[in-house]
Amino acid sequence: MKETRRGTGLLRRLEAALLAAGTLWMAAVTAGSDTASAAFGALREALPLQALRWELGDLWREDGLSPAAALTIGESPLLLAARPAVAERRALERQEAPEEDGETDTPMVLPVEETPLEPETPDPAADNGVPAKTLVPTDPSGYTVCGRVYISNSTSHALTVPELQQPFAAELSEASPQILILHTHGSEGYTPVPGTEVVWSGDYRTTDYRYNVVRVGDEMAEAFIEAGLSVLHDRTLYDYPSYSGAYDRSLAAIQSYLVQYPSIRFILDVHRDAIEDGQGNQYKAVSEIEGLGTAAQMSLVLGSDGSGLEHPGWMENLRLAASIQQDILERYPTLMRPVLLRNSRYNQHATAGSLLVEVGAAGNSPEEAVLAGRLFAERMAAVIRKEE
Repeated sequence: MKETRRGTGLLRRLEAALLAAGTLWMAAVTAGSDTASAAFGALREALPLQALRWELGDLWREDGLSPAAALTIGESPLLLAARPAVAERRALERQEAPEEDGETDTPMVLPVEETPLEPETPDPAADNGVPAKTLVPTDPSGYTVCGRVYISNSTSHALTVPELQQPFAAELSEASPQILILHTHGSEGYTPVPGTEVVWSGDYRTTDYRYNVVRVGDEMAEAFIEAGLSVLHDRTLYDYPSYSGAYDRSLAAIQSYLVQYPSIRFILDVHRDAIEDGQGNQYKAVSEIEGLGTAAQMSLVLGSDGSGLEHPGWMENLRLAASIQQDILERYPTLMRPVLLRNSRYNQHATAGSLLVEVGAAGNSPEEAVLAGRLFAERMAAVIRKEE
């Protein structure tokens, strides 16, 4: 009986301690709120982030790293061991950065330039020796055709032109960042000129950012900034060292970013394609751009609910893709290959402004891919600002 009473007493003390900790946490979160409504809003914003930290096993850390950073570091024992050094460096950066409107912690957000930069002329794409083709559909059979846009539909959904021409739902927020760029398969690489020393981590895959799709994401981010938009570019390689599970890892990061930055409306998952002939030889898809040189051809891949997974907003993403592609093809008639509508979701259920962008193929040179990425970002910026 004594042991029972002792156990009951311990349980009550534990409950009291948890209640006290919860009360202190709520007091800390709502300390700056001057109304009940503001306090409720602060709690509503903080609870999902705390739940995510609990899931990551990161709830009691005091080093100030974001959930996305904690998730990335946790993928590697080597990075995890270096976490104290990373946190110390982040603290120093926050101390050195000037305060603006009380906000000092803006990790990885590329700021909007007050004076737009003059667009740099991309480096000319040296011939890398890979055979080139320009892939342009000429027969509408098997496609849904909306204006200049050809859509290859692998789902059971019937598409109609009036439905595709409806305005898309995604719109820019006034807060920053507005656009997230990431790479589920960030190690997907391109073919530089012969003689270039590249350390390959697999078939046409490399962790060298100079030769993989992350470099294209860098160029796209710069183009968006020059257009007056704010960008968060996640340069994490979610497919390295393990390719399997990359989409699960990138989805966890997307969800974390949306909690931390609810201003994000547009998400671009940037990849590259692989095109080969019957003998397995690579070739590149190119578009000649007058006055600028040779760009890699691009394609937009759109997900749906065809796999049975919930994705109610897939049509909104498709409308966005059709609007951007129509605009691009009016200026660069061969830059875009047909839009691909597929059964898989590709994490595009996260927002109504999500696109998977395939920039060129493994046979394209990095320079061709970079030029294509810039042109795409410039025109996408024009389209979404026009809708605004």
